[in-house]
Amino acid sequence: MNPRAQAMAEYLWRARVARAPYCNLPPELAPASVAEAYEGQEAYYRLAEPVYGPVAGAKIATTTKVMQELMGIGHPCAGAIFARTIHVSPARLRAGDFVNLRIECEIGLRLGRALSASKAPWTRESVRSAVAAALPAYELIEDRNAVYRETDAKSMIVDNCWNGGIVAGAGKNVPVPDLVGIAGRLTMNGKTVAEGKAEDPYATLAWVANQIAERGRSLEAGMVVITGSIVATVSISPGDRAVFVVDGLGEAVLEVT
Repeated sequence: MNPRAQAMAEYLWRARVARAPYCNLPPELAPASVAEAYEGQEAYYRLAEPVYGPVAGAKIATTTKVMQELMGIGHPCAGAIFARTIHVSPARLRAGDFVNLRIECEIGLRLGRALSASKAPWTRESVRSAVAAALPAYELIEDRNAVYRETDAKSMIVDNCWNGGIVAGAGKNVPVPDLVGIAGRLTMNGKTVAEGKAEDPYATLAWVANQIAERGRSLEAGMVVITGSIVATVSISPGDRAVFVVDGLGEAVLEVT
């Protein structure tokens, strides 16, 4: 393990455990490259897994050009989902377990077989047969009140791209409706607050599989990969009930107390 990567991970892990407001790594620990940031993320996993369980899925972050420009990066980022942070819909979560809980509405893909690092590069066509089910899902964003315009993407990568878990709907086993352009709607407390359409979840899955393959990791059978929000990120507070419905795939329900 690169000692600098370990130091990066320990710095951000201590901040998370202390529930401190998010801040970038200090200059002496700032990753010199995206590759070094992912080394730090790997070290972060080793600190997180005793608390949150093993890596059980993956996420994509900073998918929009607006967010990429805001954080000074020209491409998406990837992170892990830990086993004990995967909640089944309908889920009830405590706001007090988070510093600043926000949600994103995504299409999740559950794998029926592995996407091995040894077989990369993957394409949208080659990953399709590995998908066992498609499902509506919330990503739980724990940004710890980060100031987005001041956030450096490489530090955020080390911090596992702020993933706080997911809430997974039951979804549908394959074959499923064509996922390109599939529509979803988010209601909060009975009122529609956002609508959107997925771009290409299979292409996103291939990107994630290839990104983690560069680190020698595979996506294993049974893992869930969330493929980017189809609507803008939304804050959620105690007393709120969110219902995310995706055409042909069902719903994911989250209540916050």
